[in-house]
Amino acid sequence: MSNGKDPETGRFTAGNRFWEAKSTFIGHPKLFENGETLKAAITEYLDWNDANPLMAAELVKFEGKATIAELPKMRALTLQGLFMFLGINPKTWWDWRQNRDDLADAIQWAEAVIYRQKFEGAAADMLNQAIIARELGLVDKQDHSGTIKAEVTADAAFAQLASLLGGAIPGAQGSTGGSNSLAEDSEG
Repeated sequence: MSNGKDPETGRFTAGNRFWEAKSTFIGHPKLFENGETLKAAITEYLDWNDANPLMAAELVKFEGKATIAELPKMRALTLQGLFMFLGINPKTWWDWRQNRDDLADAIQWAEAVIYRQKFEGAAADMLNQAIIARELGLVDKQDHSGTIKAEVTADAAFAQLASLLGGAIPGAQGSTGGSNSLAEDSEG
């Protein structure tokens, strides 16, 4: 089973066949009649996700012998995965979000759990940090244009410089040099 396949059937194991996972709530007369049934189905998704980590084949060397071992890897929770599990499309979720007050708590809870799992998984280096940062909108926005925007007025810069030099610049506000203007000092 070093390639994620069942040795008897040759099929991928359940952990690598996410599209086959589905909620037991699918097919009920009225899908998710209230927040409790939706939360129960969401909990099924969370439990399935936890019970079915991705399996990675990695080369392990021990005492000069190399073998391939399967190592479980954290499976990132996603809204898309939840939608597939629930048997709904994204439009349905967004419609519920806007129009079904009875589902609001379950929806907000699910989105918070998914966000937190991704954030903490990336912070612990269990998920790819760059991918998760983009997914969560946590991009580091930097100005790469090479321009520097200065919003300090000349008077403020002059006053700060004077205070750093102990007020030794004539004309600076708060200086101990007598006059308050360079023009007055140079004239007289």
